[in-house]
Amino acid sequence: MKFENVCIESMAVALPDEVWSSAYIEERLSALYERLKLPVGRLELMTGIRERRMWAPGTRPSDASAAAGKAVLAKSALRPEQVELFIHGAVSRDMLEPATASFAHRKIGLPGSAQIFDVSNACLGFLNSLTVAAGLIESGQIKCAMIVSGENGRPLVEQTLHALLEPSLTRNSIKPFFANLTIGSGAVGAILCHRSLVEGRAHRLLGGVARAATQHSDLCQGDTHGAEALAMQTDSEQLLVAGVELAGSTWAEFISEQGANFDRYICHQVGSTHRRKLYETLRLDLAKDFSTFETLGNTGSVALPATLVAAVEAGAVQEGDRVGLLGIGSGLNCLMLALEW
Repeated sequence: MKFENVCIESMAVALPDEVWSSAYIEERLSALYERLKLPVGRLELMTGIRERRMWAPGTRPSDASAAAGKAVLAKSALRPEQVELFIHGAVSRDMLEPATASFAHRKIGLPGSAQIFDVSNACLGFLNSLTVAAGLIESGQIKCAMIVSGENGRPLVEQTLHALLEPSLTRNSIKPFFANLTIGSGAVGAILCHRSLVEGRAHRLLGGVARAATQHSDLCQGDTHGAEALAMQTDSEQLLVAGVELAGSTWAEFISEQGANFDRYICHQVGSTHRRKLYETLRLDLAKDFSTFETLGNTGSVALPATLVAAVEAGAVQEGDRVGLLGIGSGLNCLMLALEW
């Protein structure tokens, strides 16, 4: 896919105030650690994640998305009534029906003329939403879209902590729960528009490549678990191997379309092991990486775009830089996009 006229006009992040350190999570699992003689500090050591954030109990994904939507409007030169498409692209949803976009749309105060819907594709939901909106802008059907993702990891982590205190669990049977302890919460919003609406520097979305390897769709599966709770089990080792393999084949086609000259890479934020393996496999310079997993953990669909915002704010991405967005999500799915910032 290639785009000539699509720009990211503005982006913004909304983060919870409550911080959960990896040490705090291990403290809550002290009975498990003592019974199985697990070394304290292994969670941070294995993932590189020092802490993550959690929304207050009772926060809905639409609340998080609305906070990000309001934040991006505050940064934008465009008006709410110009938004013609609104997408909620998170894993987290208020309920199955109606679309979580409905609740976030009302809370932000967007116009009734905007088409709204959810896009769900695990950790790639936000990036997929970018391509959907970009296609509509490029084809001339709309000129302006807002995309938001609000991820609430608290129900999943709380349920996991409860499950891990079952006395029947062994060192082997706790493995499918480990990835859950890396999850954090956050929200991100972006306004995409036709380049004719941009005043000043146009941050262009150039295009990208998507690939799927659905033979691995059973490696990470999540679902509801009673009222206000979530459950997820992951074969972390096989997911890493299969995900990096898919990224390798996607990268080869991506650089044949967009070229290999990038000033900065932003990848999905899982942890230090995944990052190292990905960069080694793709033979990329780790010095060009920018990460947030150390303090935010894995925030699902929010992780990559929120890291892009952090990189821009830190001066790690500057005007004119070419940025490669390297997204991988359970399913398995891979989406790589090129930006000219």
